[in-house]
Amino acid sequence: MWTFKRVRVVAPIAVGALLLSACGESSDSDAAAAAANVDCAAFEQYGDLSGSTVTFYTSVVAPDDAPYIAAFEPFEQCTGATVEYEASKEFEAQLVVRVQSGNAPDIALFPQPGLLRTVVRDTGALVPAPATVVDNVDEYYSEDWKPYGTVDGTYYAAPNGASVKSLVWYSPTKFVEAGYEVPTTWDEMIALSDRIVADNPDGAAKPWCVGISSGDATGWPATDWMEDVMLRLQGPEVYDQWVNHEIPFNGPEVAEVIAETGGILKNPDYVNGGFGDVLSIASTTFQDAGLPILDGSCYMYKQSSFYSSSWPEGTTVAEDGDVWAFPLPPMSEETGNPILTGGEFVGAFSDRPEVQAFQTYLTSPEFVNARAGQGNWTAPHSGLDPANVADPIARLGLELLQDPDLTLRFDGSDLMPAAVGTSSFWTEMTEWIASDKPDQDVLDAIESTWPTS
Repeated sequence: MWTFKRVRVVAPIAVGALLLSACGESSDSDAAAAAANVDCAAFEQYGDLSGSTVTFYTSVVAPDDAPYIAAFEPFEQCTGATVEYEASKEFEAQLVVRVQSGNAPDIALFPQPGLLRTVVRDTGALVPAPATVVDNVDEYYSEDWKPYGTVDGTYYAAPNGASVKSLVWYSPTKFVEAGYEVPTTWDEMIALSDRIVADNPDGAAKPWCVGISSGDATGWPATDWMEDVMLRLQGPEVYDQWVNHEIPFNGPEVAEVIAETGGILKNPDYVNGGFGDVLSIASTTFQDAGLPILDGSCYMYKQSSFYSSSWPEGTTVAEDGDVWAFPLPPMSEETGNPILTGGEFVGAFSDRPEVQAFQTYLTSPEFVNARAGQGNWTAPHSGLDPANVADPIARLGLELLQDPDLTLRFDGSDLMPAAVGTSSFWTEMTEWIASDKPDQDVLDAIESTWPTS
């Protein structure tokens, strides 16, 4: 079952343009907005929506729902509409049930493009994005993002929040103490790893800490490693071919990638600082895996920007602090320095005016600045002011995402069919670690699960 919550004021929106002058007093919604000190000028395009209701369905449950609810307030205050926030930890299963039973939400926040495609093809219930959404996406997002919301040539869903996966966490203070420098190439990173091994002959500190345990989703951090190595070793074009199964999962290109990945993850000299040997990676949660950086048991941990919230209270996240992150370095000039990302997409099951208005708001500078100001969130939106991004790592991620020369690719397992991306890819990479399953056997097993139609 899903939980239900009507959006109410959680806190004043203390973000840039939303704290400018108050609205006029020509309507009840304007008066309410004025009382909340919200500038409604940018909301006039949506018209007066008083008395209407929009339902928003997501997997983001309490207490993590509060920042979203707060960011919806300006839309409510300025248009008079009510946004009903509904959330469920069983979002993926429940969404399909609701659609099939005729109880679809107005808008859903899809956690990956793969689910979006499944819902479009299996139910036919999603409606194409309105022109106002398409215009905002064309204006504020790089062209890399549009294909992920497109199914069979029709554009359905705009990007929302995003995380940068191609990051390596480390401790600037520990690096300074040991005389280490942040690597800028893959070869430098491997040389640094070898130096750390040489500096710690007793194995008390390791170059890397790794954890892939994540409940029913155990294995996904290992798939992220594979995806980042694929981008760097084979390049974005081959990455696309791999994700779309234009090359087999057990082909030579992928075999090279898993061997390169194993050079770190299955190297007993390199891992698993603070936890044990290579096998300990399978039982170490991804949430705990980076913590030995703080006591110097390991020096590097590859994990997404969202890991910022996993550090204990009191940890200073800063370029000269207890922890920080650097981009996973490139392997060659030919493949460049791409960024692997994950994120959510907004799709609608209704084209009522109030639904289209709210859908458009979610692609606007007003929304992304309001949501970012609530903390621990960023978006690949050119209208997002870095000054409004409260979390320093999210701000680093935004800098990377807003780079006009960026080569970006979405998380491959989220794009692959569910039978592979969120099933065999996860489980076989876990066996690769936990049972030391041979590389080719792992790739053959994954290839055998790829749907034939």
